Amino acid sequence: MGNKHHVRFEPVGIEIEVDEDQNILRAAAEQGVMLMHGCKEGQCASCKSFILDGDDVDHDRYSTFALPDFEKEEGFTLLCRAHAYEDLTIELLNYDEEMIHSGLPIQDAVAEVVSIEEITHDLRRLVVRLVDAESFKFFPGQYLDFAVPGHEATRSFSMANTPGRDSGQLEFVIRIYPDGLFSHLLDTAVSVGDRLDVQGPFGVFTLRDAPERDLVFLGGGAGMAPILSLLRSMAERGIERKATYYYGARRKRDLCFEAELTALEDKIPGFRFVPALSEPDEGEDWDGETGLITDVVRRLENRLDRADVYVCGPPPMVEAALELLPALGVPEKRIFYDKFTTTGDADET
Repeated sequence: MGNKHHVRFEPVGIEIEVDEDQNILRAAAEQGVMLMHGCKEGQCASCKSFILDGDDVDHDRYSTFALPDFEKEEGFTLLCRAHAYEDLTIELLNYDEEMIHSGLPIQDAVAEVVSIEEITHDLRRLVVRLVDAESFKFFPGQYLDFAVPGHEATRSFSMANTPGRDSGQLEFVIRIYPDGLFSHLLDTAVSVGDRLDVQGPFGVFTLRDAPERDLVFLGGGAGMAPILSLLRSMAERGIERKATYYYGARRKRDLCFEAELTALEDKIPGFRFVPALSEPDEGEDWDGETGLITDVVRRLENRLDRADVYVCGPPPMVEAALELLPALGVPEKRIFYDKFTTTGDADET
């Protein structure tokens, strides 16, 4: 371990101790301080902040799209890549006071594979049981990092279950890519009974307490997982906020969890599930919405200024949603998203 320094976050007035060998984001998480973050790999800019005092900071490798050189020279930093070599004061540019003190301890654990189920031609439902981790806790919408067997890399996958459901087991929805570093192994080499190293929980894609606001969920592909976790949690907790889930797929064969989501319309008053196909097969038996899911939202929603919007799916869909939603009146601070990025292959979900 290296030397330790103090890092103070403004305007929230929180101070933590950071080892030189740790990045600042990880140190905060280990001390129960939940800072905004996404990919944790220096690519999404969710944790971008500004250094008010101190300049002895080093950065692990990151994307200059997330932190251009001119911004770094001005004093901006990515907390997931930054290492402090002196005491620092940092201004948080993107934070949630409701979340910041709600951090759960980051744990290293071993997950034993319980089942791997094919739910579409390219989506798998993975269920694991944590070994010797009875104290593990997470919030609906959070994710774990899976160590890729035989590699130093990790891949991030969101829990689809709720903390109180199937105690000790965790459920994931994972998209399979032919060259995916983790997903290809999952589809060809991982079997029931195998053990995988995991770490977490991470993420701030969690339901904010705002009963006066409607909810809009916007998803696609394996972005189903964290939204399903949030909806299942709403049903369990009796939350009756008006909610709509727009889910985009290419063809009918790409849809999943339809029966459960339709059943949730009876369990959550005011909930509506709206699937849409962007490329339905000719002659396919489909009388639902068609087109890109963001176009469907644009067509069906006039104003969303009274809504909290949660977005999770392929990066192009997330980018399109982030352009659309402000035009529909959604305040930027009420748009929540996990922007996973690809690192050579598109495993992250």
